[in-house]
Amino acid sequence: MDILTNLILLVAALTIEAAAGYPARLYRAVGHPVSWMGGLIAWLDRHLNRESAPTETRKRWGMVALALLILVVGVIAWAIESVVYDLPTLLVLPGLLILAAVASTGLAQRSLYTHVKAVAVGLETGGLDAGREAVAEIVGRDPASLDEAGVARAAIESLAENFSDGVVAPAMWFAIAGLPGVAVYKAINTADSMIGHRTPRHEAFGWAAARLDDVVNLPASRLAGGFLTAAAWITPKMDRGRVAPIMLRDAPHHRSPNAGWPEAAMAAALDLRLAGPRSYHGHLVRDSWMGDGRAEAGPRDIRRALGLYRNACILQWLLAVLLVAVVL
Repeated sequence: MDILTNLILLVAALTIEAAAGYPARLYRAVGHPVSWMGGLIAWLDRHLNRESAPTETRKRWGMVALALLILVVGVIAWAIESVVYDLPTLLVLPGLLILAAVASTGLAQRSLYTHVKAVAVGLETGGLDAGREAVAEIVGRDPASLDEAGVARAAIESLAENFSDGVVAPAMWFAIAGLPGVAVYKAINTADSMIGHRTPRHEAFGWAAARLDDVVNLPASRLAGGFLTAAAWITPKMDRGRVAPIMLRDAPHHRSPNAGWPEAAMAAALDLRLAGPRSYHGHLVRDSWMGDGRAEAGPRDIRRALGLYRNACILQWLLAVLLVAVVL
């Protein structure tokens, strides 16, 4: 597949996902490609991760598991793409549309917006308990320990970080390597979310998944920060001039090599403080603050963040269209 075709299909996939998302009926019937990947990761974890084994052995088996995951997912995606390109001429266009629809399952523009908006609605209509229930769907931290400001910040942080690894990164890898690129990226990212934790069971076994996820997200996280910085200039009531300086100042101090870029940009645009110390699974994680604004956030700030996010997604779509025109 050439880069021009990749870019054209990316524009189509972004449009399909933004307009329709992933149909709930289809999810109930067959699940989602990411859930299929999750099933394979869980199977590999059960069969290869022996808690009685030495740390180095578990680390090696984690590498084997990750390699098997990438191989299976990559081969399936390559086969799907190859079938489409081998179709008779009259069927190529319908095949490409199907390929774009399949690729759209690796993007999360609409679903991320919906889940984060649910937190704002929960806080507005059901109070703190409803907000905690909604935010528990999108973050790994302990929702019971969060007050309203903590719930709002968690939702905004999740929006910023997942804009990078749920929207920008899969779009970038699809543009570079077609369906195998986005599929393998999603496999790595899903493995990191499932086994890339510093827990007794997964610190060694998930080491390779966590490190590789950091690598494949390095360029996209910076690009996501750039999109949010640019979006601040076209979104009303944003602190435009300070976004880039604060992002460049704070992002390198985040405990993640990637999450700080979109989080710092989001914090600066909204004049908030994000990240900082927070609790995951009963353990306090000490992290640097992103931004130097208010720590007291609320549902109104979530809605402002969603407006910024929506415009950043539009800018990404416009960039893809521009690249198509340039390559043409």
